[in-house]
Amino acid sequence: MTIPRLAGKVALISGAARGIGRAQAVRFAQEGADIIGIDLCGPIDTARVPHSTPEDLAETVRQVGAVGGRMTAAVADVRDKEALRAAVDNAVSRHSGLDIVCATAGITSRGSAVDLPEEAWRAMLDVNLTGVFHTCQVSAPHLIARGGGAMVLVSSIAGLRGLSGVAHYTAAKHGMVGLMRSLANELAPHRVRVNTVHPTNVDTPLIQNDAVRGAFRPDLQRPPTRDEFADAAKAMNMLDIPWVEPVDVANACLFLVSDEARYVTAVALPVDAGSTQRQGR
Repeated sequence: MTIPRLAGKVALISGAARGIGRAQAVRFAQEGADIIGIDLCGPIDTARVPHSTPEDLAETVRQVGAVGGRMTAAVADVRDKEALRAAVDNAVSRHSGLDIVCATAGITSRGSAVDLPEEAWRAMLDVNLTGVFHTCQVSAPHLIARGGGAMVLVSSIAGLRGLSGVAHYTAAKHGMVGLMRSLANELAPHRVRVNTVHPTNVDTPLIQNDAVRGAFRPDLQRPPTRDEFADAAKAMNMLDIPWVEPVDVANACLFLVSDEARYVTAVALPVDAGSTQRQGR
């Protein structure tokens, strides 16, 4: 009988209400982990995409339960370190420890760097970089107390190359790589491994909305359809696909947090269909 890869482990996932965070929660639960899922479940003023809801988070709990897992859910804002710390500490005490952290919560918005409103810049850095820092900072003591563990910070291809129209997003995602590398050095003596993953477009609400679709098809005078968006999005990737699925990112994270990657740390792992190495752009 095969032993589940995360049997007996407890995993904290921010941004767990939907998308990549939900896929991580379900996939890790399939491999035996207990899940602590955190999400804001509310709006952020400068974000143009539909926000997650308490119903979304409840659906993640349902899906985790459907695969035989156990999940504790909490609503918390990664920008508020003390509220996040309280939510994490309370959930960890219920699960008697913590082994895995996935800093997945994030937002997206668009704007030219020279014209970008100050509030859009600040919100992006507050959520996508400072929020990741907060998640790592409040969870690291629990991993150290456990005698080791693994962190995965969900970055983007924008953490490895520059993208037009999203300078604030690109800056935050690059910053996550620097944070990861420093944490990997600082936490290695405690047997805590830290890595980043870098997806191309992922089929989630963060891209499947009029604002993002329209940026890929400026030639149209109306919001593009899903198929029209897909045709344009393929140009980003080396493989002939428009985007990857959330489970593809979750599977990469599963490897990084499992014992199969027990000596893998300070690595930036693309899950990008070849996007960062595509020639002829």
